[in-house]
Amino acid sequence: MRNGIIAYGAYLPYWLLARSTITEALGIPAGKGGRTVASYDEDTTTMAVEAAREAITGMPYVILPNEIILSTTAPAYMDKTNAAALHDALSLPRSVSAFDMSGSVRSSTAAMRYATYAPVPVLVVLSDMRNGLPGSVDEREGGDAAVAFLFGSGPDVIAEPLAYASVTSEFLERWKLPGEKSSHQWEERFGEHKYVPLAIEAMGAAMKEAGVTASEIDHLIVTGTNTRAVKAVQRSGEFAAEVVAEDLTDIVGYSGSAHQGLVLANVLDTSEPGAVILAVSIADGAEATIFRVREHIVEYRQRRSNKNVAACLDPHCHAELPYMKFLTWRNYLQHEQPRRPEPTPPAPPPAARHATWKFGFTASRCNVCGTRLMPPGRVCIRCGAVDQMTGERLADVEGIVANFTIDRLTFTPNPPMVAAIVDFDGGGRFRCELTDVDPNTVAIGDRVEMTFRKITTSQSIHNYFWKARPIREEVR
Repeated sequence: MRNGIIAYGAYLPYWLLARSTITEALGIPAGKGGRTVASYDEDTTTMAVEAAREAITGMPYVILPNEIILSTTAPAYMDKTNAAALHDALSLPRSVSAFDMSGSVRSSTAAMRYATYAPVPVLVVLSDMRNGLPGSVDEREGGDAAVAFLFGSGPDVIAEPLAYASVTSEFLERWKLPGEKSSHQWEERFGEHKYVPLAIEAMGAAMKEAGVTASEIDHLIVTGTNTRAVKAVQRSGEFAAEVVAEDLTDIVGYSGSAHQGLVLANVLDTSEPGAVILAVSIADGAEATIFRVREHIVEYRQRRSNKNVAACLDPHCHAELPYMKFLTWRNYLQHEQPRRPEPTPPAPPPAARHATWKFGFTASRCNVCGTRLMPPGRVCIRCGAVDQMTGERLADVEGIVANFTIDRLTFTPNPPMVAAIVDFDGGGRFRCELTDVDPNTVAIGDRVEMTFRKITTSQSIHNYFWKARPIREEVR
């Protein structure tokens, strides 16, 4: 029996780059709409954590994955498993395996396919950041996003796979050498010529295996690395125009490894029980998967409330990013650094000793007087009890801004830095940085939530920890 989708969650960064700003800066046509942009303190690992939290946090029943797979074309580390940081940030048991499937967009479909055949529940997290030289197609049409799917079996399945088909063909249409910041792409008409027959072949094979016809497809999802090929398959005569799913490229851009999952999540947000979904990914060949939505999705959506892709796209959740700041964050625009000492990278031994705090944001609660300690400690600061503590994960606990300061001297890629003292619901106070925030609107009493971010990168070491961000009341 194949695993089906039990839960899912999506994450889109706070920042948006309007394509019109590229036109204004470079004087070239860049089209309409915009693209999502990961902040200076985000990478594919931090975005993966946010998507995974949306998928598995706050569920009324406990279904933990036995394996985690992180797929991306832009891993934060090479020669190191990035999914291990994701594992610890979710505070999962040490027995849960963590693996990377990276290198190409097609790796993401491999991760999804593996999860359907695995003998245990699997959490698949697809996360990507798309880069390109200033003025390039990848810059204006790319996007940053992450999405997570929990696969398992039983009555909690909300979408079951009916069929899968794959077609592979080797040709040089898009490539990037190790260490290069931007991909190369051959003329798009060549890609369209090669990809469209492969996609149609894969779609036909999947429908034959599932025993369905084109007229029985309720939602057609087509994503891929070649825009012309995607649009040609979407216009194929077998399918009615109304079944073609919105591909979100006008709002998000093409988010590589994450994109098909993001569109699938958006379709699942509104699909009715019994709906048949055909998802096609075009990258170094073609993959086609057919899902049938099950009745349990109605109850699942009621539990999730407004946690859906539409909420992620809400304008109140985003701010427009100036083009020059975008170039700076992507390291295409170099400028003089502040004349201050370089940040000190974290030493691996103490980071490993305090991993439950650093990655899992786990505080301690005194069993004698109930005081919550942040960071965790052995001795209670109120009653003096020693080694009478219970760990408490606070990554999913909200709080309020008790006080804050706007620091215009400390170096940050997004000045000024906003530091706040946060009082957590249920007790505990902690000083941390605010991110995804307008310094002109911060106020004492603002509600905040925690988010996993990159504090600094120094000497090739990413220093991950938790920051606070404002809760946008408009989409609660």
